[in-house]
Amino acid sequence: MRLRFLNRFEDLQLDIVGFLAILGEGSVLANAQVSTLSKWVYVPRLLPAPQALLRPNRPSKLEPTPGRVTAVWAGNNRNYVNHIGNILVDCESMDDFSVRCVEIERDDSRPSVKAKTLAPLTGLVVLGAILAVVLLVLSIIQRDGMALVATIMLSCLSTLIGLGNKWELSLPKRTVKTGLTPPGDVVIRYPQGSFLVVKCTEDVARELYFAPENINYLFTHPPAYRLISLLGTLMLMFGVITLANATLELQIGFAAAYMFLNAAYWIVAALPPKVHWDTSCFKVKRQRLETSEMDKRFTDCNDTFTKALWKVMVITKDINWAKRGDAAPDTAAWDQWLRDAAEKAKTAGSEYDEHTDALVWIVPEWDAQEALAKLIDETMSGDNSKDA
Repeated sequence: MRLRFLNRFEDLQLDIVGFLAILGEGSVLANAQVSTLSKWVYVPRLLPAPQALLRPNRPSKLEPTPGRVTAVWAGNNRNYVNHIGNILVDCESMDDFSVRCVEIERDDSRPSVKAKTLAPLTGLVVLGAILAVVLLVLSIIQRDGMALVATIMLSCLSTLIGLGNKWELSLPKRTVKTGLTPPGDVVIRYPQGSFLVVKCTEDVARELYFAPENINYLFTHPPAYRLISLLGTLMLMFGVITLANATLELQIGFAAAYMFLNAAYWIVAALPPKVHWDTSCFKVKRQRLETSEMDKRFTDCNDTFTKALWKVMVITKDINWAKRGDAAPDTAAWDQWLRDAAEKAKTAGSEYDEHTDALVWIVPEWDAQEALAKLIDETMSGDNSKDA
């Protein structure tokens, strides 16, 4: 069997179909970190926009989420939400001024957070590998040497990228556990004015929200990674050039394969990030306020920030976290309102609801909005009398 190669330099072609192989960076980068955490990353396959993973520098941490994380008792404070903590209890889609409460426990019998073995990203790996095998067979049947080289180059490129970007997640744990530690309860305030209250131990709070999420790469030395990136870039360029000089039939096959792959990657990129992560080592139990909606998340909806903050006070029964986390303006009226809210919240109880299998926080009868308005009026009146 004789393969067809170029006979003359004039036969060299640089058709536009090769650019389909480098389109779709956004869909690839959307789940780049969790995809390179999985061992499936070593599988040779067609990968759209492989140059998106041939970066000069690799990320040193997981992408955080905007939000103010404040420990109720421990004193910790952070201006963003750790990636894993956000994945575990996704609250970015909460309505304005809404409140949720959950309890998180650590299951030490299970391994740490990792990428799911059977997930949509795994399906993309299998799809890319199948398409690579199909094009490889077609190249041999059509005796198209350039298409054969292009398939091998572009498929092996994904394995090389996997070697350069493979990493393991390390969530630091508290090593010194002697003495008493305060409860690890955490309040997360999101930019839209919504709140998530997390009831947990100090160990869980540090692991999910305050300790750094360490990324341990397979190749730790930057020069080694840059050498891999250089080799991968050369393979990509050579693969695109040989693809452009394949026969028309194989170019159509490559075009169809990459169009299909790009569509699949965009669909997977639109899925919630949680579907790609295995967080079974953490158990999330729902809790709810007495006034919460009876939906699957037990969301408590409010029309003002003041009412939402009052509901959080019912659960935490403390004002120090609110001051430390800048949850309220630093004025005399707000300071007095926080003290009044804390006193009212201390009278609130809780009960277990067997029907919903959740702990229910009872909200005392108190008009938080009206109380704040009165305090503001009193403060303003006092200031005016002093000026007079």
